[in-house]
Amino acid sequence: MKITETNRLSLRWVEESDAEFILTLLNEPGWLKYIGDKEVYTLEDANRYILNGPRAMYEQNGFGLFLAERKLDHTPIGLCGLIKRDGLEDVDIGFAFLSDYQSQGYAFEAASATVEFAKELGIKRLVAITTKDNDPSSKLLEKLDMKLEGYVTLPNDTEELKKYGLKI
Repeated sequence: MKITETNRLSLRWVEESDAEFILTLLNEPGWLKYIGDKEVYTLEDANRYILNGPRAMYEQNGFGLFLAERKLDHTPIGLCGLIKRDGLEDVDIGFAFLSDYQSQGYAFEAASATVEFAKELGIKRLVAITTKDNDPSSKLLEKLDMKLEGYVTLPNDTEELKKYGLKI
């Protein structure tokens, strides 16, 4: 199901047919470094991630991580969407893109469209979290006019993360 689009991208629900892409993305060095190992090592693991992650969140909340694909050739290049996380009062915007498609404006384009989608849902405030050393994500969040509000440690984790906020 298509959620929204930009000049270059379509954002849609993640489908089980996207398992190969999910397997690739979740094992990229940047994903592993900044987001963490989700133990997705096979197509079966990727299918399980899709069903228990994005698809479950769509059913529970009406939103989740969406697949960003180029309109030009329907190539999946990343995930961007809204997440309701334990330990965060507000809805969180999250994104991750294949390294081949980073630094080309795609993440900002997708994140901007996701902020607009959040407004349509009636969400009044968004937050975002990132590791302290993830400068590209911090810069993107600041470009979205999100402000650093402090630091947070999520339940069942030990790493202190930067927390950004934005009233929308």
